[in-house]
Amino acid sequence: MYLCTQIVTRTDMIENPFITFGYESADYFCDRKAETRELLTMLTNGNHAALISPRRMGKTGLIHHCFAQKEIQDNYYTFLIDIYATKNLQDMVYRMGQGIVNRLKSRGQSAIDGFLRFVTSLRTGISFDGQGNASWNLGLGDIKSPDFTLEEIFNYLKSADRKCFVAIDEFQAIADYPEQNVEELMRTYVQDCRNAVFVFSGSQKSMMSEMFSSPARPFYQSVSMMFLKPVALPEYEAFAKRHFERAGKQIDDGVVRTIYERFDGTTWYLQKVLNQLFATRDSVVVSDVDKAVEQIIRQNEEAYKDVLYQLTARQRDLLVAVSREGKAKQITGMAFVKRYHLSSASSVQKSAQVLLEKQLLTNLQGIYEVYDRFMSEWLRHS
Repeated sequence: MYLCTQIVTRTDMIENPFITFGYESADYFCDRKAETRELLTMLTNGNHAALISPRRMGKTGLIHHCFAQKEIQDNYYTFLIDIYATKNLQDMVYRMGQGIVNRLKSRGQSAIDGFLRFVTSLRTGISFDGQGNASWNLGLGDIKSPDFTLEEIFNYLKSADRKCFVAIDEFQAIADYPEQNVEELMRTYVQDCRNAVFVFSGSQKSMMSEMFSSPARPFYQSVSMMFLKPVALPEYEAFAKRHFERAGKQIDDGVVRTIYERFDGTTWYLQKVLNQLFATRDSVVVSDVDKAVEQIIRQNEEAYKDVLYQLTARQRDLLVAVSREGKAKQITGMAFVKRYHLSSASSVQKSAQVLLEKQLLTNLQGIYEVYDRFMSEWLRHS
């Protein structure tokens, strides 16, 4: 059993301890002790994992935190590949190659040379300066034979001088690629790669569950499933209080609870509001939460207007209706259509599909919400 006792930490303080992107160190990562132990136990015992939760709940941060453990750093190669914005196999292979090269940079030219011995198709796109520092000089369209390059990448993973942990973030993206065989191809390579253990991370619960739980899909019963829930409120309260006090600031009881309940415990929103409060106040009371949220919304208002401008009137009306409902059910039902003066059930259905594709709406088990909770509040009051 991996006990998760050794953690890479930093003693120097950063300007704002409430990180809203990336990963800094264990000191700025709230709790997730049980989840860290669970995921690392899976990986160190050779079990692939599917890590599932809504976006902004902290999946990527958890992966970074697990990979930052000293025992992992000392004994494994770790790679985190984000394929969220990829549209096809070529894009995915590009991101995999780029992610591996960027991670190997810290280990010097010899590590990248080891990679290029297997991935010869990328050799001309990687250069070294006089100090042996690598540069990735490829563009998205420069990988001409993605099937071949993907095979080379897996040949590297199979032959690397350390066992590899590979996390592929937003893995459900491969289900929408125009190529028909990507799931089968990836399953074949993963199954044959005994030197690597994979984390398949995703935010679309229904699609991820289908990919790994359906007997009709290639990855059926190939992973251990892990569903990430919000950090417990007491842990977040203690985390926030510790960082405020360390900086000589005060935060009243009830502040974190107010933010937590307002945003359903979603990690990124907690971090964002606490970041704003920490940056602007030395002493925080509950009434300051509304002011902080208003400040964040004002900072993004022009972007929200641009989003609305690109929508049709019916799409905009549905987005506003869902924001006012909060958690909307049966949006094509007559009651919802009449309550918000929408055109018709069929137009709502078409608009919802577009808004889901644009990721302006989410649909979890039939409950629709505006994806950006700050935008949702702006829509309700605009």
